[in-house]
Amino acid sequence: MTGADQPPVASVSDLILRYGKVTALDRVTLDIPAGMMVGLIGPDGVGKSSLLSLLAGARVIQDGGVHVLGGDMRDAGHRSRVCPRIAYMPQGLGKNLYPTLSVEENLEFFGRLFGHDKAERDRRILDLLTATGMSPFRDRPAAKLSGGMKQKLGLCCALIHDPDLLILDEPTTGVDPLSRRQFWDLIDSIRATRPDMSVITATAYMEEAARFDWLVAMNAGKVLATGTTAELLARTGAADLDRAFIALLPAADRGDDQEVVIPPRDATDGEIAIEAEHLTQRFGDFTAVNDVSFRIAKGEIFGFLGSNGCGKTTTMKMLTGLLEPTEGIARLFGHEVDARDLAVRRRVGFMSQAFSLYSELTVRQNLELHARLFALEEAKIPARVAEMAERFDLGDVADALPEALPLGIRQRLSLAVALIHGPEILILDEPTSGVDPVARNGFWRILADLSRKDGVTIFVSTHFMNEAEWCDRISLMHAGEVLISDTAEAIKASKGCETLEDAFVAYLQEAIDKTAPPPAPAPEAANQAAPAAAPAPPHPQRRFSLRRLLSYSRLESLQLQRDPIRLAMALVGSLLLMVVIGLGINMDVEDLTFAVLDRDQTTASRDYVADIAGSRYFTERPALQGYDDMDARMRAGEISLAIEIPAGFAADVARGRTVEIGAWFDGANPTQSGTVQGYIQGMHGDWITRKMREALGSAALAGDFELVTRYRYNPDVKSIVAMVPAVLPMLLLMIPAILTTLSVAREKELGSIINFYVTPVTRLEFLLGKQLPYMALAMVNFVLMMVMAVFVFRVPFTGSFIGFSMSALVFVTASTALGFLVSVFISSQVAALFATTLLTMIPAVSYSGLIDPVSSLEGFGRTIGEVYPATWFITAARGAFSKSFGFVELIQPTLAMAASVPIILGLSVSFLKKQER
Repeated sequence: MTGADQPPVASVSDLILRYGKVTALDRVTLDIPAGMMVGLIGPDGVGKSSLLSLLAGARVIQDGGVHVLGGDMRDAGHRSRVCPRIAYMPQGLGKNLYPTLSVEENLEFFGRLFGHDKAERDRRILDLLTATGMSPFRDRPAAKLSGGMKQKLGLCCALIHDPDLLILDEPTTGVDPLSRRQFWDLIDSIRATRPDMSVITATAYMEEAARFDWLVAMNAGKVLATGTTAELLARTGAADLDRAFIALLPAADRGDDQEVVIPPRDATDGEIAIEAEHLTQRFGDFTAVNDVSFRIAKGEIFGFLGSNGCGKTTTMKMLTGLLEPTEGIARLFGHEVDARDLAVRRRVGFMSQAFSLYSELTVRQNLELHARLFALEEAKIPARVAEMAERFDLGDVADALPEALPLGIRQRLSLAVALIHGPEILILDEPTSGVDPVARNGFWRILADLSRKDGVTIFVSTHFMNEAEWCDRISLMHAGEVLISDTAEAIKASKGCETLEDAFVAYLQEAIDKTAPPPAPAPEAANQAAPAAAPAPPHPQRRFSLRRLLSYSRLESLQLQRDPIRLAMALVGSLLLMVVIGLGINMDVEDLTFAVLDRDQTTASRDYVADIAGSRYFTERPALQGYDDMDARMRAGEISLAIEIPAGFAADVARGRTVEIGAWFDGANPTQSGTVQGYIQGMHGDWITRKMREALGSAALAGDFELVTRYRYNPDVKSIVAMVPAVLPMLLLMIPAILTTLSVAREKELGSIINFYVTPVTRLEFLLGKQLPYMALAMVNFVLMMVMAVFVFRVPFTGSFIGFSMSALVFVTASTALGFLVSVFISSQVAALFATTLLTMIPAVSYSGLIDPVSSLEGFGRTIGEVYPATWFITAARGAFSKSFGFVELIQPTLAMAASVPIILGLSVSFLKKQER
């Protein structure tokens, strides 16, 4: 059946989607035909990506209806059933890939998620790599692939399970023309073997949209028109899709759009504005720019073409002084570029690839700020700001914040800011990326005026071939090298091509053929142009799959192995923290500094002082001269205790009268002060008793009883024996929780969480799969810290190691689950790190019996202390180290911790969303 004979593969009705106050989709109603290549066309921000994410089931439906493959996407059961039949490739180079995994490992991961056994995975991976020509790169990490290769790998991962609906969100944005062409040829070859497969794709390139079977033109969250390319051209009477799209826009959005015409340049002035001489930039072993040379005349519009990552932005940064070349020289107006030479920098305006102005400032305030940054005279700033606002049509939005403006207006603002100081050179890094055709044409008319009327030299990078045609000369760049620099017509003529894209592709192919290694001999089974083997019947999807769970465990294990920073933080960091905390939290009072203000100056007073100084608890400092001296030395931290012995002290002792001395404590540390007070009172009483017995005989202070104290478990009453076993639970709580929180937050931040949204993996499989490697790592940590506690800190371990290890395993299960509970509410890695540290450490230190017994707490603190897992593991740790807890005694705290695991994990599963909101 043709697409017209089949029911729609997807349909939406009255669909509304809002991000805060911004309406991304405004009552969209659309039927998308099945078995066709359908394209969504339009600039950034019109709702294409939002619509595709809703069709893929990756985003929650706010209002309206979405039906895909015969069912309602609001129904979680239907989403679960059709998930294996949909493949979704999100926007961004390699957004669904894992950078540290190799090509083959990425494919293995997706194959496991969709339930393929090893033989089936191997067959599919071989077919896909052969079809895409990526077999020689199967061991290369995804992070080291070019943009085009990343997109090919992303497509392979999406096709690993033979989907019925393939959804591609701008898969070729930022990719060179050759890779774009290869990508679409690959899609065509796959569709030839699977003609019933439907493909929905969004694109920013009108020339590639012309090859699609059916188009949907979108603007401002609404559908402008649908139909084939021929139907849209006939409807608008336009010669190409660019002009057709402009004609479809509402009159208010079209404005007075006109064709871009660049007048001929007067080449009589031969002054060279920009010169690159053998520029090279290396980052470690990677060469980003290799021996680049070119010269740009004053007033010339010079275009820079190339794929993302080919070195365009790096070259621009070297020319502006933002990056010092490894080799070579960059010159502006004959002067070598020096980042410290502000005079040369003032002659240059730079507009970065991404919007880099201050979103908290209005349009006017951004212009005024940059005028002051370039040291314009204060009296001239208002007039200059008004001139820029009028020239770039910003007057009506002068008091608006940039975030509230359309992308085209934001780009005009960025250009106005770059020109606020009247530069002679303007360097623009992909200034029209994502901008609608009307705004793009208006932008280039401004550039033409700047070049031809004001004599500004313009160095601009772009992905659009029609923009390149408007430049006086262009350079084609690939893999850090300039392939050719000439006019567009000369470049086309040099390769005998009718279009600039064809010429660029020819140069790229020639460069690749020169550097490509000889192809590896393909296995006999791989001698197919496309995956021709009949697809295996789909595996029945189970509610719980050990294979899917272990696929995430393997993923996390591989990422951990290849991330030395996280691995070092988990292993070495915990040991360092154990040393710092174990030795830093010390309640022992030894060698405490004190000084004496002796107003008696007798043998008895000196004997009293010597008795205190002779103990292991105190160290004497020079005598005090008065209260001012005492206050100054205590304030400076020189002494923690001051003793004042009054005049007549010896006489009072000899006559048996009441003896009083003054003791001044540093109360900044109340716990230490209380301990010192007890020591002083005890030593004072002991000294008085001895002196009275010397004077009056042994019966002078005879008592009716004698109290003999003994300490169990820690006879020397050393803090380290109590603190080290308590530090171990703190670290086994904090570090594993941080690692699991970051593992989820990192996926959200990088975008790979989309794989969880659109694959059959369940929430429990996702969390348990991620949890297992961190539990294993935490147990390795546990063994290392046990070794340090026993052999470095010399804390005796007297209990059952097997029982304590079992308690530790249950505890790290709870702590890693606690990290997941935090992660479901946080998307940023930085926020996740701070939140997890605070939410684990505050209860552990304050309410878990680390310093004060839980039994001494009251109210809410007592409740937290009794249910928090760290409380029970501290009990188990101190019992195993000091109280000879055997296996039986450790069962109670272990069971108490075990009871918290399903609660914490259950809450994590409940709050974790399978769709983006």
